[in-house]
Amino acid sequence: MPVADFEPVIGLEVHAQLLTRTKIFCGCATAFGAAPNTQVCPTCLGLPGALPQLNRAAVEMAVRAGKAFGCNIATRSVWSRKNYFYPDLPKGYQISQFELPICAGGAVPVPGLGKVALERIHLEEDAGKNIHAEGGSEVDLNRSGTPLIEIVGKPDLRSAEDASEYLKALRLALIYLGVNDGNLEEGSFRCDANVSVRPRGAEKYGTRVELKNINSFRFVRQAIDFEIGRQVEAIQKGEKIRMETRLFDHEKGVTRPMRSKEEANDYRYFPEPDLPPLTISQAFIDAVALPKLPNQIAEELEAAGVPAADARTLIADPRLVSVHQRIGGDPRRAALFVVGELARAVNEKEADLSALKFEPALVREAFALQDSGAISSTAARDVLAELIRSGKPPQQIVQEKGLAQVSDTSALEAVVDAVIARNPGEVAKYRGGKTNLLGFFVGQAMRDLKGKGNPSVLNGLFTKKLQG
Repeated sequence: MPVADFEPVIGLEVHAQLLTRTKIFCGCATAFGAAPNTQVCPTCLGLPGALPQLNRAAVEMAVRAGKAFGCNIATRSVWSRKNYFYPDLPKGYQISQFELPICAGGAVPVPGLGKVALERIHLEEDAGKNIHAEGGSEVDLNRSGTPLIEIVGKPDLRSAEDASEYLKALRLALIYLGVNDGNLEEGSFRCDANVSVRPRGAEKYGTRVELKNINSFRFVRQAIDFEIGRQVEAIQKGEKIRMETRLFDHEKGVTRPMRSKEEANDYRYFPEPDLPPLTISQAFIDAVALPKLPNQIAEELEAAGVPAADARTLIADPRLVSVHQRIGGDPRRAALFVVGELARAVNEKEADLSALKFEPALVREAFALQDSGAISSTAARDVLAELIRSGKPPQQIVQEKGLAQVSDTSALEAVVDAVIARNPGEVAKYRGGKTNLLGFFVGQAMRDLKGKGNPSVLNGLFTKKLQG
């Protein structure tokens, strides 16, 4: 069968670290970048006699995510021990949720794809981290016990590109919800992909292969595309696809076997004896605040007149949305500033969105100076650039840089007369019917005035004198 006769079936499992200050079952810090094995205690090290105590903030964040994606929030969920042996798992098991998760169902809104269905969202603790170097491998347990939500999507994605877009939308939503920082490089947002192929039109799924811990959108696309091709080629050769876990080698662009895939019974799940079932009231669920998701903000921006492309640029970073809101005034004009002047300054390292030097509301003052004719459109760009760099008020910048626009008719008339006097040939052509030369005369005057002349006043003066 040709490759086109096969259909990929893709389901993603995302592990998102929650933005709590402390771990899920102890008081150790969750801050990234500390010296190895310095943010640990008997509980997250799994030492005998240490008992877990649940972090309330982690539960609130899981509920917030569940509410945002329309999940059914369970008032009673159960903790389980997921048993497996790995160097970075000191207890030999991971406390997770299996049979009764805190959130079930729901869907993630994805631009261009509609809503992508979820199977569940459950709470669990993170494992430590293996560090591999030339001299050997070491284990850093600082991450052990960091609270996670695992977001399990249904196998409804049909291409690597769709999977990438789903991940982007999910990551951005979690950032807006304030439950995850979306940092792929630090591993606080990471993805496992379950990939299989089947003949087009078939209802039965093929044998799935799990691709572990992929930490970039580009690698997700590459890994899934390679795996689809590998499985199709194997089937065409009459080979059987094995259920297994594979790693993606991004340098070679291939997946390679890691271990045979465990089923649920291989993990030997059983109820966690040291934690009672998690019970939460409906009042607790109702009290969890729910901010707007990026797709909702984009719809509101577009309804206010912001072009769709600018709206997408704004919502890509909550800090840009915040600046836009603080500018106020005309939403379309404010958006043009944010995606134009401000974005350029950020790209050129002249501004830091996390520590702006200017008060966004001052942008409206620069707009007002331009609208009143006090400064030209060119000068307005200079004022905004300096505002971003220094934070000085627009009026002060205009005064210090001498950017005030000359609108006084008597002052401009002398310049107009001088331009007409030194260009008799162009004057004759204009009066002979070449009225498009008006722009030439205005340009000459603007040059003499070093760009500070009011173009509309100059247009009127030249038209009057040349026609006269």
